[in-house]
Amino acid sequence: MSIPKTLSLILSTVPVLASLLVTFRLRQPTTPAWWMLKVFSSALSPIMLLIGLLCLALGLIWTMPLLIALGVYSGAVFLVHIFKVTRGPDKATGFEKAFGRGWQNSIPAERKKFFLGRRFVLGWPTVPDPIFTQNIPFHQIPNTDRQLFCDVWEPSDKTTRSGLAFVYLHGSAWTHLDKDFGTRLFFRHLTSQGHVIMDVAHRLFPETNMLGMVHDAKNAIAWIKKNAAKYQVNPDRIVIGGGSSGGHLSMLASYTDNKLLTQSELTEKDLSVRGVINMYGPPDLKALYYHTAQHITSQNDESHKGKPSAMPVWIRKIMGDNYHRLGMDKTVAPGMLAPMLGGHPADKPEAYALFSPINHVHAGCPPTLLILGEHDIITPVSATAGLTARLQDLKVPVVMHLFPQTDHGFDLVLPRISLSAGKAVHDVECFLALMCR
Repeated sequence: MSIPKTLSLILSTVPVLASLLVTFRLRQPTTPAWWMLKVFSSALSPIMLLIGLLCLALGLIWTMPLLIALGVYSGAVFLVHIFKVTRGPDKATGFEKAFGRGWQNSIPAERKKFFLGRRFVLGWPTVPDPIFTQNIPFHQIPNTDRQLFCDVWEPSDKTTRSGLAFVYLHGSAWTHLDKDFGTRLFFRHLTSQGHVIMDVAHRLFPETNMLGMVHDAKNAIAWIKKNAAKYQVNPDRIVIGGGSSGGHLSMLASYTDNKLLTQSELTEKDLSVRGVINMYGPPDLKALYYHTAQHITSQNDESHKGKPSAMPVWIRKIMGDNYHRLGMDKTVAPGMLAPMLGGHPADKPEAYALFSPINHVHAGCPPTLLILGEHDIITPVSATAGLTARLQDLKVPVVMHLFPQTDHGFDLVLPRISLSAGKAVHDVECFLALMCR
């Protein structure tokens, strides 16, 4: 067999292997490496489709049945995957159900100018450069010198402002990462539609507990409202949201009133928000505990402490200062609920209930956008569906978009070519535009 034919057969195995990761759901406990490979395989689906079609074409030219079969298989799998992830949310939980027929007509044409496509998003539009200010202090922890910081993204001077501010809480498993991580393209895009973005660096475990994190989120709302005139924001057009744990904290901050989970300094402040966006954050911590098999992996008290990072030296060198900034050198295990909540669900049922947003749903909850992957390895779909049902029962506008064959954190991986990431961003930009009404 010639070298080109041999190389073609080797190449054809890449989308075949990737297709297995895309179509099969990972189960906990598993390693982060498998999750990363799955998310990257999904993000690369357009390229995998092209490779499959190329192998099919070469197989036909060279009359190679094996190459033809592999090309047909991988091409078909990724074509189906692309079709599934680029569909809109189900009608029963979509925008029309939440906001009525003709909801798209209520969005001004000027705001739609830089919208991503409704279905297939390959490449993002070039947008005006925003005004980007980093490390602005927004809160000082009482009786300490500890300050919390945020970055603020403002629209270009050439862009008409919407009057809306989006308070964003990064994902972190409540223990790691920081603001300004993988979100610059996303924030630039939203500023082109006139929105102001407040990218928040809140405290993490073990510096604080979950209550302290909710306090930080509420202080962020209070700060942007206090500075609304400075940033040309309408204080009645504040939306809070985030990914993973950031989405979880956003729901707690927006669903609870000033009497619950609020520090005394804020009880007289207006902390209401216009809407909340939860991207794959858990509504029910007890459900999360069992979905992530923490009843198996965290029973040994030693597992709560985690282990020193074993990342290769070359990764540490590439990350540079970010290695410490993002908490990659922490010895605390990410996402383990028992140490953060003082025990397991059987030991501390009240704590798991208190910090589960699903238990704080009421008729006055703000409109909610829920985005989740069907294969999410962290947040159980059943919990998000249950939250959606409760909100709908109380007539709270809610959109739930469940992405088939998609896992946790999908929007942060190769967003320029990831069709699922582009579709999720389109949901967000539509929701924010509706919150400007």
